Amino acid sequence: MAKIFCIANQKGGVGKTTTTVNLAAGLARVGQRVLMVDMDPQGNATMGSGVDKRQLALTVYDVLLESASVQEASVASPCGYRVLGANRELAGAEVELVALEQREKRLKVALAAVDAEYDFVLVDCPPSLSMLTLNGLCSAHGVIVPMQCEYFALEGLSDLVNTIRQVHANLNADLQIIGLLRVMFDPRTTLQQQVSDQLQSHFGDKVFRTVIPRNVRLAEAPSYGLPGVVFDPAAKGSVAFVEFAQEMVERVRSMSGAP
Repeated sequence: MAKIFCIANQKGGVGKTTTTVNLAAGLARVGQRVLMVDMDPQGNATMGSGVDKRQLALTVYDVLLESASVQEASVASPCGYRVLGANRELAGAEVELVALEQREKRLKVALAAVDAEYDFVLVDCPPSLSMLTLNGLCSAHGVIVPMQCEYFALEGLSDLVNTIRQVHANLNADLQIIGLLRVMFDPRTTLQQQVSDQLQSHFGDKVFRTVIPRNVRLAEAPSYGLPGVVFDPAAKGSVAFVEFAQEMVERVRSMSGAP
């Protein structure tokens, strides 16, 4: 049974897409079967996976409108995982979904058909509570929250926690916060260390042990359409993402009670 996780944060620029593609590549590297779903019309996770969004014949847009299945629309990434990609067409899905039945659960129904084919499904969500984000949250077992350890990030986290509670109460009783990932972290900065301490004090073991360090090469994304894990596997950030992938596998096993 595939474990479906949204990578979400209502604050923009916190590394959601970078986390998604590098976690997908890291999980593939440690032997997991992975599907990455791009729910952002910008298609950055698609391009960052080595897939040209402009050349896609079918995308997640077609899946949401039930004109294609996940099997038909997904493509292989050179990074070792499958990609259900997105491009600018997805922006139109917001309007088209409004008039459809079960509009919040279109992605959930589509992913159920490939449940046995993957160990992990990672959903890259846009930085807003839109119909696309709602589809991701309704399909997921949990949410991974990438966070910069800064003051405004704490405000964004508060909004996201409230959103998750509402979705859990009304649409998806399985939804929970799986963990908070500290990204672009610099322990030399006093404020970042203080925010990190607050997170650990408040959320306890929900905060992942792995910390993604501030890495200029990853932050500026010069990996030429590949995750850093693939492009420069020796970089500190890349090594950290592989460690994060291993921690995710451990956490999922502990959730399911597997040995």
